[in-house]
Amino acid sequence: MTSSFSNLSLAPTLARAVAEMGYESMTPIQEQAIPVVLQGRDVMGAAQTGTGKTAAFSLPLLQRMLKHENASTSPARHPVRALVLLPTRELAVQVAQSIKDYAQYTQLRSAVVFGGMDMKPQTLQLKAGVEILVATPGRLLDHIEAKNAVLNQVEYVVLDEADRMLDIGFLPDLQRILSYLPKERITLLFSATFSSEIKRLASSYLQDPVTIEVAQSNAAASTVEQHFYSVGADDKRHALHQVLRQRGLKQAFVFVNSKLGCARLARSLEHEGLKTTALHGDKSQDERLKALDAFKKGEVDLLVCTDVAARGLDIKDVPAVFNFDVPFNAEDYVHRIGRTGRAGASGLAVSFVAPSDARLVSDIEKLLRQKIELEAIEFDEDQPDIRRQGRINDGRRMYSHTQEGPAAERPGRFAAAHSASGERRSESSRPKPAARDPFFDQPYQPSESTAGMAGTETVVKVPSARGISANIKPKRRVAALFKSE
Repeated sequence: MTSSFSNLSLAPTLARAVAEMGYESMTPIQEQAIPVVLQGRDVMGAAQTGTGKTAAFSLPLLQRMLKHENASTSPARHPVRALVLLPTRELAVQVAQSIKDYAQYTQLRSAVVFGGMDMKPQTLQLKAGVEILVATPGRLLDHIEAKNAVLNQVEYVVLDEADRMLDIGFLPDLQRILSYLPKERITLLFSATFSSEIKRLASSYLQDPVTIEVAQSNAAASTVEQHFYSVGADDKRHALHQVLRQRGLKQAFVFVNSKLGCARLARSLEHEGLKTTALHGDKSQDERLKALDAFKKGEVDLLVCTDVAARGLDIKDVPAVFNFDVPFNAEDYVHRIGRTGRAGASGLAVSFVAPSDARLVSDIEKLLRQKIELEAIEFDEDQPDIRRQGRINDGRRMYSHTQEGPAAERPGRFAAAHSASGERRSESSRPKPAARDPFFDQPYQPSESTAGMAGTETVVKVPSARGISANIKPKRRVAALFKSE
């Protein structure tokens, strides 16, 4: 039987915040991890993404830190006592907001620091004193080197989404940061997956940890309905429209493998009538936060993103996730589809599999330990074919079916399309080029001669525009420097 938060005997200030946030029954990771952390033990926790890991470590740490809360305005009375490290800016902002909500009725201060933003506001906040610091590794090292963050009184360290931090090369940064911390501390490591690298990291920095696994390692949530559709690379946009229409989906994540592909796909879908925004690593932090905020508010239908959004983002009631590109790393598949079906809700995960993706699908099969059956997708005959309208994206440049230029110059690829039987479409079925503006077909017409210039002038007769090229500019009247005899 699942325990209730009311059975935890939390401090009244924390219990009030939890009740106002609508928390009632604990998830399995919360039920098992919170009592262990309250006892002061190191934890190595694994759970499916979206199962409440943030509350599993935040609430017990806040409970233990209440003995340090005070109303003093002196920064010295508010040293950093808990450090939470995360791989991405978006996840850091999300976790920091959750901790702020949990601690809203206490006098404990929290702050978040991450790259892509000016350091000055972050510095001012750190100088004022905070007990809980949420950070990405790179920016935290910047503050440490600038002597803005002093970590010699840290009592608790949380490594959240640790596998992702190792995947993107944060191990040297983590090792440097941990070297600044006291050796006597409580260390909590949480991850959606347990790899051999994670186990080595835990053995190096955790002391006799309690291992908590509430689900099969590297497993997808059972509440997510998964489909793999076999489609050609040029059919993926059409297939996306088809599934959105058939399922009546209002919002969805759409994952791609590259930043350039993300930007181009978002632009194409926007032209096809879908409210779309893009989220990838080349976006500024302000742009990324605005994109997430617009998606959370329902102002956009599709959030087209790279794997920067695959880990830990908690956006409630997102009904579906599309893998427009099959991920290169099989573990990223688990994280991507974990954006839907969160906290026990149902969700839909759709992957579009091109012929070249066979090896990537095989890797996912090995990870999930189950056979993946590729399904065919049938397109509605009464719906327009997305491939035959708007713009074409060949991965390098975008051309329009209705404009002259590259499409007309390269009939083998763009001007002629092939039907399912392999026969070339008839000339009558090809889209007509757009009508040209007659203004641009007229020859150049020079303006009438103006009145003479002041002073002695030499008159140069301007020949009629008739009979000369429109590209040759006629001569104009100029003032003479010397009077001719």
